Amino acid sequence: MFDKIKNLEKHHQFLASLIVGIGLVSLWRGIWGLMDLYIIPENYLLSYVFSTVFGIVILYLTHKQLS
Repeated sequence: MFDKIKNLEKHHQFLASLIVGIGLVSLWRGIWGLMDLYIIPENYLLSYVFSTVFGIVILYLTHKQLS
């Protein structure tokens, strides 16, 4: 995919990067919203702590797997 973007003209590279960036931000916004709705919605503090610990565990396991 990156090779295809490299071969585009400069203004097309910018447009492709902008579209990918908007897609990533939209994905994050959707995931964040779903987490707010479904992970302990009545207790924000516990929800945030759970989400943080869950994220750290995922990052730790993927780092361990890739190292």
